[in-house]
Formats: sequence, C-alpha cells, structure tokens
Amino acid sequence: MEDTTRLRLGIAYDGAEFSGWALQPGLRTVASEVIRALELLFRDIADFTVAGRTDAGVHATGQIAHVDVPTAKWEDLREKLLWRLRGILPPDVRVVSAEAVDRSFNARFAAQWRRYRYRVADAVYGVTPLRRLDTLAWPRPLDVERMHAASQRLLGEHDFVGFCKQREGATTIRELLQYDWARDEDGTAVATVRADAFCHSMVRSLVGAALAVGDGRRDEAWLAAILQIGERANDVHVVGPHGLTLVEVSYSQDPGDWRDRIDLTRRVRTL
Repeated sequence: MEDTTRLRLGIAYDGAEFSGWALQPGLRTVASEVIRALELLFRDIADFTVAGRTDAGVHATGQIAHVDVPTAKWEDLREKLLWRLRGILPPDVRVVSAEAVDRSFNARFAAQWRRYRYRVADAVYGVTPLRRLDTLAWPRPLDVERMHAASQRLLGEHDFVGFCKQREGATTIRELLQYDWARDEDGTAVATVRADAFCHSMVRSLVGAALAVGDGRRDEAWLAAILQIGERANDVHVVGPHGLTLVEVSYSQDPGDWRDRIDLTRRVRTL
C-alpha cells in the first residue's frame, strides 16, 4: 500500500436497523456501511478499528474509529470528506468528524474510558412517540434515588462476571468509574455508566439490576452481592438494546500517552 495517513473518525448512528457494529456475512452492520463508503472514496483502506463494538439495536452519538487511508487521497479530500460521506452513507449513520492523527493512535486500546447513557420511561402512558427508538418503557414506577444509591456500591475495579456474558479467553474484570441515575427534564430516568471498558452485555445487565431495585422487587444488598457470586447471575435481567447509546469515548490529549495507555489496556487484568 502507498504512503498512508491515519484518520480518527467520529461516528453517530441510529442502531435500530443495524445488526450491530461488527462485520457479519449477509447482515447490515454499521461497519459494513462505513467501510463501503470509505472504500468508494479512498479505494484502499487498512486497519479499520473501532473503540467499542456495539450490539444490534444500540445507538451511538460519540463512537470513535481509526482507519489508514492513502495520504494523497486524504490531501485531496480533506476539506470535503464529510460532505462526500454524507452523500454516500444511509441516513441512519453519519461520520461527524475526521482528523489526521499520529500513527500511534488506536481507537480501541488508547481509550481511557467509554461513557454510555440508558433511558427508561416509567410514565403511565409509556414512551412519547418521538423517543420510542431510544427509550425503554418500564411498566412500574421507579425510585430513581434508590437506584442511584444502590448503583454507587458497584463502583471500582471488580470482577463483573455476574453482569456479563462470558466469552472464552476474555476477562470480566473491569473498573466502573461512574454509575449514576437521575431524571432528565421530561421525567425520564437516565443512567450514566462510565468505565475503562465493558464486557459483553455489562451495561444492559447493570441497568436491568438497578431497575429491579428501583421498582421494589429487590434491595440494595442484592445488587451489591452480585459482585460476589463468581458466575453469571441468572436473576439479572438484560434490558433491551434500544435504550442504550454510546455517547463518549475519552482519550488523552497528549499523543505521547497513547502507547502507555495501549500497553495498560492490553495487560492481563487481575484483582
């Protein structure tokens, strides 16, 4: 491949009609649409890597990816790339930013943390029509203050196997940096969940467990005890994907920190 430039891409999408982020034969995914558009413009691309592979139905306003493209084509397209991608991509996915970065940047491994939002409506009428694709309707009233207090007991570095679908060879040790519940201006209960990384279904399981506390079916001690069971908790409900949105991925502003962060992320985690 000719001389290349690494681009950092900001990507937003409505996940409702996608079979997740990752490439899957015969299925429409976010990655397949973005790669198709990039290849039409650059012809040759390499090392397309995303910060977090979201599941089917999950949305994003702050997804990050990196890709290596021919430098000559980048110089030609630099000022009009977003406009050209707008004309190629379908309306439910957009590349919202593109910038050249040092080749040491890695969208996945250089990330310091990822922040997700989950929206839940417990109004008696359900979800307002314009928010039905990004908000879960809950059939029982929720005590959001109780949910918030219970969620604080999960903060820190733990083995979150009770909240995760295990994958062979993958660790379930994570550092949960933030897990807050509050109501927004329209009364919707909103969870903000931030961690250095997440294992499969972790956020949706954390939300499902907190909802059981919020509607009175479980207590705070039950939620905290899930960290101690050492296996997947059968009584934790994994809520639907459509209420979940990836809103931000954070990186150091100093490129000199990226390699150190990559090494730290790739380490074998232990408690």
